[in-house]
Amino acid sequence: MSRPNVTGTGALLLAAALGLSGCTTASLDAGKEPAASSGPQNTTTVAPAAFNQAAADLLPAAIKAKGTLVVGTDPTFPPYEFYADDNKTVIGWDADFAKALGETLGLEVTMAPATFDTILPGVSSHKYDVGISGFNVTAERRKNADFAAYQSSGSGLAVKAGNPKKLTLDPLKLCGTKVGGEKGTTQGIETLPSFSQQCVDAGKAPIDIQLFPSQNEANLALVSGRVDSVLSGLIGTGYASKLSGGAFELAGDEDYDPTPVGIAMPKGSPLTASIVAAVKALVVSDTYKQINTKYGIPQTVTISADAVDAGDAR
Repeated sequence: MSRPNVTGTGALLLAAALGLSGCTTASLDAGKEPAASSGPQNTTTVAPAAFNQAAADLLPAAIKAKGTLVVGTDPTFPPYEFYADDNKTVIGWDADFAKALGETLGLEVTMAPATFDTILPGVSSHKYDVGISGFNVTAERRKNADFAAYQSSGSGLAVKAGNPKKLTLDPLKLCGTKVGGEKGTTQGIETLPSFSQQCVDAGKAPIDIQLFPSQNEANLALVSGRVDSVLSGLIGTGYASKLSGGAFELAGDEDYDPTPVGIAMPKGSPLTASIVAAVKALVVSDTYKQINTKYGIPQTVTISADAVDAGDAR
């Protein structure tokens, strides 16, 4: 895929919009890949993760025989997953973490680009062995997938520079405004409808929820003024705002409703035990710390080994 051919200020704004992305999903055809998205290339070296024999021993025979872990991911959400300069190679926090997961289990890792809303169905149908793409671990998602958490993070609100409408994550401050999000995300499916209902219950105008096929398009809608704000993952939104050249910013640094973020696997999969064991080893390792440092991930979102399977335990 090639990047849009634009010039001047338009190119800068579009690059800013496309260089940010959040936990994404789209109602695009299942066969389509997401629009190309890039962020600053980071060549910091991360130490290889230590092989964990106990976790590897738990791998299903089919995965051992294949020797490869296929990871479904939506590369439109810097710093977690985005394309390198070649517009083909998936890089970012999740890509580095997936590589470390493979090293822990003695497997090669293949990152398979997909639109966000096709990843979980692809995991369930075994098109992908796992999904690693900033999935919030929710009760609804746990009905159809197992998870191994590796972070805990919530939502952030992106607004135009200077926040001219004085918007905040208080739902009643968003009533009657246009709020963008990405299809298939927890923000689009759960949070924004809940916010809008609170507006209606308070006798105010509902939120005009605008959901887009990709996070790139939601961000571009904010830059172009088609929406007043965008609700997405806090870390990705904050990262995006820093790349936007002042086009937009976070409406405060509140981390709204932090929840586990984790690796998705088929429900009841024989792969779950080995992935959980590997992630428990990783989150206490120097490799995990180095990946977080590389991408500027704050200590506040890291988790302990005991929290790795919390997404399925509660």
